[in-house]
Amino acid sequence: MRGFRIATASALCIIFFALPGYAHEDTKKYAACQYCNMDREDFGHARMLIEYSDGTSAATCSLHCSAVDLVQNRANIPCRIMVGDYGAKKLIDATAAFWVIGGDKPGVMTETAKWAFEKQADVEEFVKKHGGKRATFLEALRAAYEGLYDDMKTTIERVKERKSHGWNPCEQPGR
Repeated sequence: MRGFRIATASALCIIFFALPGYAHEDTKKYAACQYCNMDREDFGHARMLIEYSDGTSAATCSLHCSAVDLVQNRANIPCRIMVGDYGAKKLIDATAAFWVIGGDKPGVMTETAKWAFEKQADVEEFVKKHGGKRATFLEALRAAYEGLYDDMKTTIERVKERKSHGWNPCEQPGR
């Protein structure tokens, strides 16, 4: 009985003290998103890692920031595109993942969430609880690009409105 208590106490110590400090290998190497500087470990459920044929990599917090990188590197061939599984937070093949677009969970860097899952059963459970539409990687990527358009449209409209009240972004302090 004493041995069982010691083993149980040891297991609980590992669970409560060692695991919370655990960081994924890629987030140790690439802690922050190279586009928005968000902590990739904090957004482990949405983070992405792209490896290109020339040996370079892009480490981002989300499909939104990865879409920016893929456009900037469109002449470079992506060898691997990895994404954090929404539940497990481990990196999986983004092109083979099961995706959900939308739902009631707030997205990362976007109005319309895009989540990846390794298992289709996890997608079904997520959609039942939170809504959203099942999708492929290419459909999620298309939604990310459309989201970039929507984001820029909103920014341009805000600038136009502020300019109508005399604001000039080019005359801001520090310029």
